[in-house]
Amino acid sequence: MTTTKSAAPPPPDMPDVTETGTIIGNIHHHLHQPLEPASPMLVVPEDNNDDTAIMMMQIDNNEAVVAEEEEEEEDALHTIEKLRSDDLSSRVEAARKLPSIALALGPERTREELLPFLSDGIDDEDEVLEAIAISLGGLVPHVGGPTFAPSLLTPLELLLAVEETVVREKAATSVITISQCLSEADYKQEFVGMIGRLANKEWFTARISACTLIPHAFPKMGPELRRLHLEYFAKLCKDDVPMVRRIASKNLGTLFYTVVETTLLGGGTTTKTSFFDESYSYTLTLLDLYEFLAGGDQPDSVRLHTTENCVCFGNAMTLIREQSSSSSSQLSSAEKEEIMSRIDALVKRILPLIASTIDDRSWRVRWTAASKFAAVVHAFKTLHGAMDALVPNYEKLLQDPEAEVRTAATYNLSEVAKTKAMVFPAGWSGAGSDSDNGMDTDDDKDTHRIPVAQRLVKRLVGLTEDDSVNVRAALAMVATELAPLLGKDASVLTLLPPMLLLLRDSSSEVRLNIISSLSLLNDVIGTDLLHQSLLPAILDLADDGKWRIRLAVIERIPLLAKQLGSDFFDDRLLGLCVGWLGDDISSIREAAAKNLKELTALLGTEWSIQNLFPRVRQVMEHPSYLRRMNAVQAMALMATAMDVNSAQVEVLPILLEMHYDPVPNVRFNVAKSLGIVGTIFDRSVYQGQIFPILTLMENDPDRDVRYFASKTRELLSVAFKKST
Repeated sequence: MTTTKSAAPPPPDMPDVTETGTIIGNIHHHLHQPLEPASPMLVVPEDNNDDTAIMMMQIDNNEAVVAEEEEEEEDALHTIEKLRSDDLSSRVEAARKLPSIALALGPERTREELLPFLSDGIDDEDEVLEAIAISLGGLVPHVGGPTFAPSLLTPLELLLAVEETVVREKAATSVITISQCLSEADYKQEFVGMIGRLANKEWFTARISACTLIPHAFPKMGPELRRLHLEYFAKLCKDDVPMVRRIASKNLGTLFYTVVETTLLGGGTTTKTSFFDESYSYTLTLLDLYEFLAGGDQPDSVRLHTTENCVCFGNAMTLIREQSSSSSSQLSSAEKEEIMSRIDALVKRILPLIASTIDDRSWRVRWTAASKFAAVVHAFKTLHGAMDALVPNYEKLLQDPEAEVRTAATYNLSEVAKTKAMVFPAGWSGAGSDSDNGMDTDDDKDTHRIPVAQRLVKRLVGLTEDDSVNVRAALAMVATELAPLLGKDASVLTLLPPMLLLLRDSSSEVRLNIISSLSLLNDVIGTDLLHQSLLPAILDLADDGKWRIRLAVIERIPLLAKQLGSDFFDDRLLGLCVGWLGDDISSIREAAAKNLKELTALLGTEWSIQNLFPRVRQVMEHPSYLRRMNAVQAMALMATAMDVNSAQVEVLPILLEMHYDPVPNVRFNVAKSLGIVGTIFDRSVYQGQIFPILTLMENDPDRDVRYFASKTRELLSVAFKKST
């Protein structure tokens, strides 16, 4: 540590732990204690040589163990000295090696010397404190096991109150880890007692840590402690410091779900007693806090967590409903009806809060709601009438004034539709008023309901005309996922028109995204309706000025070939695939060669010989040596995807012929290509055709050609030698 605090002299029976000197001195004393006198050597008869050898080996092993222990203690001594170093990195390194120090000190001295020393050095740099917080979580075995684990909470309690957020988070993680090792008595007295002290500390950082720890500690608390700590949490939710309220809001949903799981459900089944007694009052108390923290007078940082809390609340309500259904044999019909009515009442209190985030004055709050709305919908999808309130609110997010909010909402389009819930059509007068949040309960109106996907698909045309490129690009990525939900007829009627509009979008990113996501739409409606619009879009993207767009198109060609088949490739697209071998960008040329290989593997050798080989052969005769070189590389890769006989007849003669090229760069690429294709042939082909050419190239005037020819010959010789 860099700084130490002055302290009164310790009592005679206690070590001075305010400096590392005592710890180091004790290790020195232990390290330099005189060794016990060796046992007198036994005189063994000469005919007992085996026993003598065994005894000598045991002596050597004992000496090795002693030497290893001394080395470990020396390392621990050196690490302790680093704790006082002026160099920050040395102190951080030492803090990370606290388990090694504790191992050398032993459990008792770790508890009595090392831990107080660490507690006294909490004023160090944040990097050191973070390393200490992490290391303390793994010291339970080094302080004497779970029985003495509470001793680790003392320095961690101090770390939970420091200003740096990362240090507090690491300390909280270590505290939770240690709490799992505590006995029931230590858990309640030491761990829960520490949380109570933190919740009532004057400095706000300690109260922030309490907000995080209360939900983790709640399940193992007794009834009285639960009531007390819920009171603490309620006090923290109304704390004067906004940062405390923000963390309380962040953990409110987790605490609510924990309360439902541990108290409302009792031993795993929903009973009248577990749902209507004091446990139910806990739920109402937390709902009051939720409404308070979601209020418009709270800072943005507090209201940001409203949506996340809504997800936890919805999951908790769903859990209650599922457990009540599974425990139906233990409940009377009146009790089940009462539970359902109370769930509906709770849901009616929660839904307006999520609706308030849709109209929040802060775009950040609305963006958070939009980005997490799919999780909200999935949490509430089984609760009666909830979707009738949530889907209209989601549609409002799709029309938000801020482009960032609309983009986040659009990304969730397919996930919201996948809930497969039934809702009223947009604008239907029977869908319920705002006053009841759309939670209509009349069964005779259910016949008017439609799937969520069928309602949302009508919003696509408006999104295709959005002013923001990001919104249209997000739509292009997810809209086709609606096709399996809609079916063929509805997809052709309502989904295909906006998709065709996106294929003609002015932005290359939008067109690229829609091409990349067409597989689902193609599986539902077939290729005929897409072919006429898809090919022009690909041709436009192939000439895009951004090389990354061109690269992305190349990488998607094999996928399109797999989805649409060989009939999709006409002369223009085939020429395009081969033409990329002459692109100005090296990455494009390399990707084009790999693309031809993948097309050969997907569409077959015969198709490749008929459609690709003539075009690649023409490139090999091009005046530019770069194009000839790329054609050689492509031809070799294509050969590896063909059957052996076709590769020997069609590809190998062409490659061997190219070794006469006047440009050395082409020739040494021929040598490298022969190394690629050579292993697919048998030994007779290698010795009869490839080996003679490589021998000639080893005498080439250019040294690079000679080098690669020699390397290829050695590679192939080794490969064929191993095969035999």
